[in-house]
Amino acid sequence: MFGLQRKGRMALAAAALTVGVALVATGCSGGGTGGNGGSTEGGGDANLSITMLPKNLGNPYFDTSTKGATEAADEFGGTIDEVGPSEASPTSQVQYIQTAAQQGAGGLIVSANDPEAICDALNEARDAGVKVVTFDSDTNADCRDLFINQATADGIAKVQVDEIATQIGDAGQIAILSASANATNQNAWIETMKELLVSDHPNIELVEVAYGDDDDQTSFDKTAALLQTYPELKGIISPTTVGIAAAARYLSTSEYKGKVALTGLGTPNQMREYVEDGTVTSFALWNPEDLGYLAAWATQALITEEITGKEGDTFEAGKLGSYEVGADGVVLLGEPYVFNKDNIGDFDF
Repeated sequence: MFGLQRKGRMALAAAALTVGVALVATGCSGGGTGGNGGSTEGGGDANLSITMLPKNLGNPYFDTSTKGATEAADEFGGTIDEVGPSEASPTSQVQYIQTAAQQGAGGLIVSANDPEAICDALNEARDAGVKVVTFDSDTNADCRDLFINQATADGIAKVQVDEIATQIGDAGQIAILSASANATNQNAWIETMKELLVSDHPNIELVEVAYGDDDDQTSFDKTAALLQTYPELKGIISPTTVGIAAAARYLSTSEYKGKVALTGLGTPNQMREYVEDGTVTSFALWNPEDLGYLAAWATQALITEEITGKEGDTFEAGKLGSYEVGADGVVLLGEPYVFNKDNIGDFDF
Protein backbone atom coordinates (compact mmCIF):
# COMPACT_ATOMS: atom_id res chain seq x y z
CA MET A 1 0.00 0.00 0.00
CA PHE A 2 0.95 3.68 -0.14
CA GLY A 3 2.67 4.99 2.96
CA LEU A 4 0.98 8.16 4.17
CA GLN A 5 2.65 10.48 6.64
CA ARG A 6 0.25 11.27 9.52
CA LYS A 7 0.68 13.33 12.66
CA GLY A 8 2.23 10.96 15.15
CA ARG A 9 1.74 7.79 13.10
CA MET A 10 1.89 6.10 9.72
CA ALA A 11 -1.38 4.83 8.28
CA LEU A 12 -2.49 3.19 5.11
CA ALA A 13 -4.93 4.61 2.61
CA ALA A 14 -7.29 2.36 0.68
CA ALA A 15 -5.38 0.70 -2.12
CA ALA A 16 -8.00 -0.67 -4.45
CA LEU A 17 -9.38 2.45 -6.08
CA THR A 18 -11.67 2.50 -9.09
CA VAL A 19 -10.63 5.50 -11.13
CA GLY A 20 -11.57 6.57 -14.64
CA VAL A 21 -8.29 7.67 -16.21
CA ALA A 22 -9.97 9.50 -19.06
CA LEU A 23 -12.40 11.96 -17.55
CA VAL A 24 -14.17 14.11 -20.11
CA ALA A 25 -12.50 17.50 -20.44
CA THR A 26 -14.17 19.84 -22.89
CA GLY A 27 -13.13 23.38 -23.57
CA CYS A 28 -11.32 24.82 -20.57
CA SER A 29 -13.28 23.20 -17.79
CA GLY A 30 -14.29 19.79 -16.52
CA GLY A 31 -16.01 17.90 -13.70
CA GLY A 32 -17.45 20.22 -11.10
CA THR A 33 -19.42 23.42 -11.03
CA GLY A 34 -18.72 26.93 -9.97
CA GLY A 35 -20.45 28.96 -7.30
CA ASN A 36 -20.16 29.06 -3.54
CA GLY A 37 -19.86 25.80 -1.67
CA GLY A 38 -21.82 24.68 1.33
CA SER A 39 -21.14 25.31 5.00
CA THR A 40 -18.86 23.25 7.20
CA GLU A 41 -18.59 22.87 10.93
CA GLY A 42 -16.58 25.81 12.18
CA GLY A 43 -16.61 27.32 8.66
CA GLY A 44 -19.93 29.15 8.83
CA ASP A 45 -20.68 30.54 5.38
CA ALA A 46 -17.19 29.81 4.07
CA ASN A 47 -16.77 30.03 0.30
CA LEU A 48 -15.88 26.45 -0.57
CA SER A 49 -15.91 26.98 -4.33
CA ILE A 50 -12.48 25.63 -5.35
CA THR A 51 -10.78 25.81 -8.73
CA MET A 52 -8.48 22.91 -9.68
CA LEU A 53 -5.71 23.90 -12.11
CA PRO A 54 -3.45 21.01 -13.23
CA LYS A 55 -0.48 21.48 -15.54
CA ASN A 56 -2.65 20.47 -18.47
CA LEU A 57 -5.98 18.81 -19.18
CA GLY A 58 -6.33 15.34 -20.67
CA ASN A 59 -3.52 13.90 -18.56
CA PRO A 60 -4.63 10.66 -16.80
CA TYR A 61 -2.50 11.50 -13.76
CA PHE A 62 -4.32 14.79 -13.23
CA ASP A 63 -7.69 13.27 -14.10
CA THR A 64 -7.09 10.96 -11.16
CA SER A 65 -5.98 13.70 -8.75
CA THR A 66 -9.03 15.79 -9.70
CA LYS A 67 -11.24 12.79 -8.96
CA GLY A 68 -9.76 12.66 -5.45
CA ALA A 69 -10.29 16.39 -4.94
CA THR A 70 -13.90 16.09 -6.08
CA GLU A 71 -14.49 13.24 -3.62
CA ALA A 72 -13.13 15.40 -0.79
CA ALA A 73 -15.24 18.40 -1.82
CA ASP A 74 -18.36 16.24 -1.82
CA GLU A 75 -17.52 15.23 1.74
CA PHE A 76 -17.02 18.73 3.11
CA GLY A 77 -19.77 20.40 1.09
CA GLY A 78 -17.71 22.25 -1.48
CA THR A 79 -17.33 22.22 -5.27
CA ILE A 80 -14.41 21.55 -7.60
CA ASP A 81 -14.18 23.28 -10.99
CA GLU A 82 -11.31 21.86 -13.07
CA VAL A 83 -9.78 24.22 -15.63
CA GLY A 84 -6.48 24.36 -17.43
CA PRO A 85 -4.49 24.58 -20.65
CA SER A 86 -4.31 21.79 -23.19
CA GLU A 87 -0.51 21.98 -23.19
CA ALA A 88 1.88 22.53 -20.28
CA SER A 89 3.96 25.69 -20.65
CA PRO A 90 5.38 28.20 -18.14
CA THR A 91 2.75 30.94 -18.60
CA SER A 92 -0.23 28.93 -19.86
CA GLN A 93 -1.88 28.83 -16.42
CA VAL A 94 -1.92 32.59 -15.78
CA GLN A 95 -5.26 33.32 -17.44
CA TYR A 96 -6.98 30.57 -15.47
CA ILE A 97 -5.65 31.93 -12.18
CA GLN A 98 -6.89 35.41 -13.05
CA THR A 99 -10.31 34.11 -14.06
CA ALA A 100 -10.68 32.10 -10.85
CA ALA A 101 -9.98 35.22 -8.80
CA GLN A 102 -12.34 37.34 -10.87
CA GLN A 103 -15.12 34.77 -10.48
CA GLY A 104 -14.72 34.74 -6.71
CA ALA A 105 -13.25 31.31 -6.06
CA GLY A 106 -12.61 30.60 -2.40
CA GLY A 107 -9.62 28.41 -3.11
CA LEU A 108 -7.24 27.51 -5.92
CA ILE A 109 -5.34 24.20 -6.21
CA VAL A 110 -2.47 24.39 -8.71
CA SER A 111 0.20 22.07 -10.11
CA ALA A 112 2.69 24.65 -11.35
CA ASN A 113 4.31 24.44 -14.77
CA ASP A 114 6.97 26.90 -13.60
CA PRO A 115 8.06 27.99 -10.10
CA GLU A 116 8.05 31.71 -10.91
CA ALA A 117 6.04 32.43 -14.06
CA ILE A 118 2.65 32.29 -12.33
CA CYS A 119 3.68 33.92 -9.05
CA ASP A 120 2.37 37.40 -9.83
CA ALA A 121 -1.03 36.01 -10.81
CA LEU A 122 -1.18 33.81 -7.72
CA ASN A 123 -0.34 36.67 -5.38
CA GLU A 124 -2.96 38.86 -7.03
CA ALA A 125 -5.47 36.07 -6.39
CA ARG A 126 -4.34 35.83 -2.76
CA ASP A 127 -4.73 39.60 -2.38
CA ALA A 128 -8.31 39.09 -3.58
CA GLY A 129 -8.89 36.58 -0.76
CA VAL A 130 -8.30 33.31 -2.64
CA LYS A 131 -6.48 30.60 -0.68
CA VAL A 132 -3.76 29.07 -2.86
CA VAL A 133 -2.57 25.48 -2.46
CA THR A 134 -0.02 23.93 -4.80
CA PHE A 135 0.27 20.18 -5.28
CA ASP A 136 2.48 17.86 -7.31
CA SER A 137 4.71 20.74 -8.55
CA ASP A 138 5.38 23.77 -6.37
CA THR A 139 5.88 27.48 -6.93
CA ASN A 140 8.17 29.66 -4.89
CA ALA A 141 7.00 29.42 -1.28
CA ASP A 142 5.96 33.08 -1.13
CA CYS A 143 3.44 32.57 -3.96
CA ARG A 144 1.10 30.15 -2.15
CA ASP A 145 -0.29 29.24 1.27
CA LEU A 146 0.53 25.51 1.28
CA PHE A 147 2.27 22.92 -0.88
CA ILE A 148 0.96 19.34 -0.81
CA ASN A 149 4.06 17.31 -1.53
CA GLN A 150 3.50 13.79 -2.85
CA ALA A 151 6.78 12.58 -1.32
CA THR A 152 10.17 14.05 -0.57
CA ALA A 153 12.35 14.87 -3.57
CA ASP A 154 15.08 12.68 -2.11
CA GLY A 155 12.72 9.74 -1.70
CA ILE A 156 11.33 10.02 -5.22
CA ALA A 157 14.76 10.36 -6.78
CA LYS A 158 16.25 7.50 -4.77
CA VAL A 159 13.56 4.95 -5.59
CA GLN A 160 14.01 5.55 -9.33
CA VAL A 161 17.80 5.39 -9.20
CA ASP A 162 17.66 2.24 -7.08
CA GLU A 163 15.27 0.60 -9.55
CA ILE A 164 17.32 1.36 -12.64
CA ALA A 165 20.57 0.34 -10.89
CA THR A 166 19.09 -3.03 -9.96
CA GLN A 167 17.70 -3.63 -13.44
CA ILE A 168 20.92 -2.88 -15.35
CA GLY A 169 23.34 -4.49 -12.92
CA ASP A 170 24.56 -1.15 -11.55
CA ALA A 171 26.65 -0.37 -14.64
CA GLY A 172 26.20 1.17 -18.08
CA GLN A 173 24.69 4.16 -19.84
CA ILE A 174 21.27 5.55 -18.93
CA ALA A 175 19.15 8.51 -19.99
CA ILE A 176 16.35 10.46 -18.34
CA LEU A 177 13.16 11.27 -20.23
CA SER A 178 11.59 14.16 -18.33
CA ALA A 179 8.51 16.36 -18.79
CA SER A 180 9.10 20.07 -19.49
CA ALA A 181 12.43 21.74 -18.86
CA ASN A 182 10.83 24.16 -16.38
CA ALA A 183 8.87 21.67 -14.26
CA THR A 184 9.79 22.32 -10.63
CA ASN A 185 9.32 18.79 -9.38
CA GLN A 186 11.04 17.09 -12.31
CA ASN A 187 14.11 19.30 -12.01
CA ALA A 188 14.41 18.75 -8.26
CA TRP A 189 14.23 14.98 -8.70
CA ILE A 190 16.73 15.00 -11.56
CA GLU A 191 19.29 17.02 -9.63
CA THR A 192 19.08 14.55 -6.75
CA MET A 193 19.31 11.62 -9.18
CA LYS A 194 22.52 13.07 -10.58
CA GLU A 195 23.98 13.39 -7.09
CA LEU A 196 22.99 9.82 -6.19
CA LEU A 197 24.49 8.44 -9.38
CA VAL A 198 27.82 10.12 -8.68
CA SER A 199 27.96 9.17 -5.00
CA ASP A 200 26.42 5.69 -4.99
CA HIS A 201 26.58 4.37 -8.57
CA PRO A 202 29.89 5.44 -10.16
CA ASN A 203 29.62 2.81 -12.91
CA ILE A 204 26.37 4.24 -14.25
CA GLU A 205 26.76 7.05 -16.78
CA LEU A 206 23.93 9.52 -17.36
CA VAL A 207 24.34 10.43 -21.03
CA GLU A 208 21.39 12.80 -21.55
CA VAL A 209 18.31 14.39 -20.01
CA ALA A 210 15.66 14.63 -22.74
CA TYR A 211 12.33 16.47 -22.51
CA GLY A 212 9.04 15.14 -23.85
CA ASP A 213 7.00 18.12 -22.60
CA ASP A 214 4.42 15.73 -21.08
CA ASP A 215 3.19 15.04 -24.60
CA ASP A 216 2.70 11.43 -25.68
CA GLN A 217 3.99 11.70 -29.24
CA THR A 218 6.91 13.95 -28.32
CA SER A 219 7.93 11.54 -25.55
CA PHE A 220 7.58 8.58 -27.94
CA ASP A 221 9.81 10.32 -30.50
CA LYS A 222 12.36 11.32 -27.85
CA THR A 223 12.61 7.68 -26.76
CA ALA A 224 13.37 6.62 -30.32
CA ALA A 225 15.96 9.37 -30.63
CA LEU A 226 17.72 8.36 -27.42
CA LEU A 227 18.02 4.76 -28.52
CA GLN A 228 19.32 5.75 -31.94
CA THR A 229 21.82 8.26 -30.51
CA TYR A 230 23.16 5.95 -27.80
CA PRO A 231 23.41 2.37 -29.14
CA GLU A 232 24.94 1.21 -25.84
CA LEU A 233 22.09 2.61 -23.74
CA LYS A 234 21.05 0.15 -21.03
CA GLY A 235 18.23 2.00 -19.30
CA ILE A 236 15.84 4.95 -19.24
CA ILE A 237 14.31 6.70 -16.23
CA SER A 238 11.14 8.65 -17.00
CA PRO A 239 9.87 10.53 -13.92
CA THR A 240 6.59 11.49 -15.60
CA THR A 241 3.48 9.39 -16.18
CA VAL A 242 3.10 10.55 -19.79
CA GLY A 243 6.75 9.93 -20.58
CA ILE A 244 7.06 6.46 -19.08
CA ALA A 245 3.92 5.22 -20.86
CA ALA A 246 5.10 6.59 -24.21
CA ALA A 247 8.58 5.12 -23.73
CA ALA A 248 7.08 1.75 -22.80
CA ARG A 249 4.87 1.82 -25.89
CA TYR A 250 7.91 2.39 -28.08
CA LEU A 251 10.02 -0.28 -26.41
CA SER A 252 7.23 -2.88 -26.41
CA THR A 253 7.28 -3.25 -30.22
CA SER A 254 10.97 -2.57 -30.80
CA GLU A 255 14.15 -4.64 -30.90
CA TYR A 256 15.05 -3.09 -27.53
CA LYS A 257 12.27 -4.84 -25.60
CA GLY A 258 13.85 -6.83 -22.77
CA LYS A 259 17.26 -5.31 -23.55
CA VAL A 260 16.81 -1.70 -22.44
CA ALA A 261 15.36 -1.25 -18.96
CA LEU A 262 12.70 1.37 -18.27
CA THR A 263 11.53 2.68 -14.92
CA GLY A 264 10.19 5.93 -13.50
CA LEU A 265 6.83 7.20 -12.35
CA GLY A 266 3.59 5.81 -13.80
CA THR A 267 0.09 4.71 -12.93
CA PRO A 268 -0.83 1.01 -12.71
CA ASN A 269 -3.55 1.24 -15.36
CA GLN A 270 -1.15 2.91 -17.82
CA MET A 271 1.66 0.47 -17.22
CA ARG A 272 -0.08 -2.83 -16.53
CA GLU A 273 0.22 -4.25 -20.06
CA TYR A 274 3.91 -3.33 -20.26
CA VAL A 275 4.69 -4.96 -16.92
CA GLU A 276 2.74 -8.08 -17.84
CA ASP A 277 4.40 -8.43 -21.27
CA GLY A 278 7.90 -7.95 -19.86
CA THR A 279 8.68 -4.53 -21.33
CA VAL A 280 8.92 -2.99 -17.85
CA THR A 281 10.09 -4.75 -14.67
CA SER A 282 9.01 -2.17 -12.11
CA PHE A 283 8.16 1.50 -11.62
CA ALA A 284 7.04 3.76 -8.80
CA LEU A 285 4.41 6.34 -7.88
CA TRP A 286 2.36 7.68 -5.00
CA ASN A 287 -1.44 7.62 -5.12
CA PRO A 288 -2.51 10.68 -7.20
CA GLU A 289 -6.12 10.33 -6.08
CA ASP A 290 -5.01 10.66 -2.46
CA LEU A 291 -2.84 13.64 -3.44
CA GLY A 292 -5.83 15.51 -4.88
CA TYR A 293 -8.00 14.45 -1.97
CA LEU A 294 -5.48 15.79 0.56
CA ALA A 295 -5.03 19.04 -1.41
CA ALA A 296 -8.76 19.69 -1.34
CA TRP A 297 -9.04 19.07 2.41
CA ALA A 298 -6.05 21.35 3.02
CA THR A 299 -7.71 24.08 0.94
CA GLN A 300 -10.91 23.67 2.94
CA ALA A 301 -8.96 23.99 6.19
CA LEU A 302 -7.45 27.28 4.97
CA ILE A 303 -10.78 28.68 3.77
CA THR A 304 -12.55 27.85 7.03
CA GLU A 305 -9.58 29.22 9.01
CA GLU A 306 -8.99 25.90 10.73
CA ILE A 307 -5.35 26.57 9.83
CA THR A 308 -3.33 29.52 8.53
CA GLY A 309 -0.58 27.49 6.87
CA LYS A 310 2.08 28.07 9.51
CA GLU A 311 4.44 25.31 10.59
CA GLY A 312 2.86 23.11 13.25
CA ASP A 313 -0.75 23.69 12.15
CA THR A 314 -2.78 20.47 12.05
CA PHE A 315 -5.94 19.60 10.16
CA GLU A 316 -8.14 16.62 9.43
CA ALA A 317 -8.23 15.20 5.90
CA GLY A 318 -11.23 12.89 5.87
CA LYS A 319 -10.35 9.23 5.41
CA LEU A 320 -6.61 10.04 5.38
CA GLY A 321 -6.66 11.27 8.97
CA SER A 322 -4.67 14.07 10.60
CA TYR A 323 -1.85 15.99 8.91
CA GLU A 324 0.66 18.55 10.12
CA VAL A 325 2.07 21.52 8.23
CA GLY A 326 5.85 21.37 8.04
CA ALA A 327 8.51 23.97 7.30
CA ASP A 328 7.83 26.39 4.44
CA GLY A 329 4.15 25.45 4.40
CA VAL A 330 4.73 21.91 3.13
CA VAL A 331 2.38 18.99 3.88
CA LEU A 332 3.80 15.56 3.03
CA LEU A 333 1.52 12.84 1.64
CA GLY A 334 4.01 9.99 2.05
CA GLU A 335 6.59 7.77 0.37
CA PRO A 336 6.49 6.37 -3.19
CA TYR A 337 5.43 2.78 -3.81
CA VAL A 338 7.05 0.32 -6.23
CA PHE A 339 4.79 -1.61 -8.62
CA ASN A 340 5.85 -4.86 -10.28
CA LYS A 341 4.33 -7.97 -11.81
CA ASP A 342 3.54 -9.43 -8.40
CA ASN A 343 1.41 -6.54 -7.10
CA ILE A 344 0.20 -4.44 -10.03
CA GLY A 345 -3.03 -6.42 -10.27
CA ASP A 346 -4.02 -5.18 -6.79
CA PHE A 347 -4.46 -1.59 -7.98
CA ASP A 348 -6.91 0.19 -10.27
CA PHE A 349 -6.08 3.81 -11.05
